[in-house]
Amino acid sequence: MRVDGLPDVPVSHATLDCDGRLIAADPALMALNDQAGGALGDRLAVPQLATVARLASRLGILVSRSVRVADQDADLDLWVRVQPEGQGVRMAVSGWREVRPQPLAARSTIVLDDEDMGWETDAGLRLTFVSIDAARRFGVDALSMLGQPVTALFTLDAAGDGALPILEAVARRKPMREQRARLRHGDVRMVLTADVKQDAAGEFAGLTGAARAAEAEAEPVAAAPAVSASFTQGLDKALRSPLAKIIAHADTIHAEAEGPVQRDYVDYASDIANAGRHLLGLVDDLVDLQAVERSDFTLQTEPIDLADVARRASGLLSVRAGNAGVAIARPLPDLRVPAAGDFGRALQIMVNLIGNAVRYSPEGGVVSVTVTRTGSMAEAVVADQGKGIAPQDQERIFEKFERVDPSEVGGNGLGLYIARRLARAMGGDLTVESTPGDGARFTLTLPA
Repeated sequence: MRVDGLPDVPVSHATLDCDGRLIAADPALMALNDQAGGALGDRLAVPQLATVARLASRLGILVSRSVRVADQDADLDLWVRVQPEGQGVRMAVSGWREVRPQPLAARSTIVLDDEDMGWETDAGLRLTFVSIDAARRFGVDALSMLGQPVTALFTLDAAGDGALPILEAVARRKPMREQRARLRHGDVRMVLTADVKQDAAGEFAGLTGAARAAEAEAEPVAAAPAVSASFTQGLDKALRSPLAKIIAHADTIHAEAEGPVQRDYVDYASDIANAGRHLLGLVDDLVDLQAVERSDFTLQTEPIDLADVARRASGLLSVRAGNAGVAIARPLPDLRVPAAGDFGRALQIMVNLIGNAVRYSPEGGVVSVTVTRTGSMAEAVVADQGKGIAPQDQERIFEKFERVDPSEVGGNGLGLYIARRLARAMGGDLTVESTPGDGARFTLTLPA
C-alpha cells in the first residue's frame, strides 16, 4: 500500500457519509484507499481509518488518534482527526511517516490479568487505547478518554524522592514497573506498569501498560452463603477471560473493524457479543451475590456526589438507550448532591436501575434521572414510562431470582436483589413506586 510523494502531503482530507462511504478525498488518501481495494462511493477500505470514522460518527464528537497502516515493505504512522459534519464526517490525516514494523521481540511484554485495565499512549502520552470492559467496572467511559493525556485518566503520585516513575521510564526508555496513581474518576488507588514502545529508528513511540487496583479485596467467609465462594471464584476464573475474548472478537467482526464482512456474519457476531455480555453479567451477579450474602458484609463509605454518580451511569448507558430509541434525561452538569457511600457500588446500583428503565421503556420514551436531598438523605430517582409494576409484585422483585415477567428477554432476577442489599449496606435503601400502565419510579437513598 505505497503512496508516492509522502513528504509533500502534510495533511490530507476526506469526506464520508453517515454509512462510512467515501464521498471525496485528496489524492494521497484516495490512493491509499484505492490500493486497499476501495473506490469512491464505497465504504472506506482502510480498516484503521474506517474504525476512527465510525467511532466519531457514533459518538457525535471529535475523535483523534494515531493509527498504523500496514504495508508490505513499511508501515505508515498516521494521525487521524475525524469531526462529525452534517450527515457524515470530515477526516484529516497527517503524519504520513513510513516506519519499519517492530520485530516481535521488541513488542510489549505486558500481560493483563482479568481485573487489569489495559491502556496505551502515543509519543505525546495521549491515550490511544483503554480497555472498554475494564474501564466500565471503574465507572470510566473508555471511548471518551481516547486522545486525552494520560493524566485525564490517572492522577499520578510521586515516589518517596519526589520523582514520577512514568517520566523516568520515558526519559530512560526503560519499562515502568510501579507508578502509584489514583483513578481520576472515583479516586480508586491504582498501580500502573508499562513497557516503552519504540519505532524502527529507536525513538520513543509511547507506552503500553496495565492498571490494577492497589489493594485486592480478600475477605474471609464467615458463614456459608447461598452460593459458595469456591463455586463463584471457580466460575469467575473459568469464564471471565474466555467470555471477554469472545465478546472482543465478536465486536470486532460486528464493527467490521478489519474490513467489510458479509452481512449475515455481522448479524451473527452481534448476537454472539450480546449473548457473551449476558453470560458475563451473570458471572458478575453471582460473584456479587456471594459477597452480599455474607453475614459480615460491609461497605466502607466516603463522601461522594450522588448527582455525579447519576450522570456517569446515564453516560454509560447512553449508547444502549440511543439504540433502543429511548432518551435519558440526566441531572444538570452543575448539580451537586453530597452523600456518604461507596462510589463503585453506588454507580453499580444506578447503572442497574437506568438499564432496567431503558429495557422496559417504549421506543420514543424518556427515562428521567433526578437527584435531590430530602432531610438527612440524598435521593436518586429513576423514572420510566414503561408498563409499570403491579402492587403485589413491588416487593417480590427485590427477592432473589425474581422478575416482574419471567417470560421477557434479559435479566436474571439478581440485579434488584443485589442493588437493595448494597444500598442497605451503605446505610440507605432502594424502593419502588408504580402504578400499572404508568411506569415505575425507583428511589435510591443514601445518608447525606
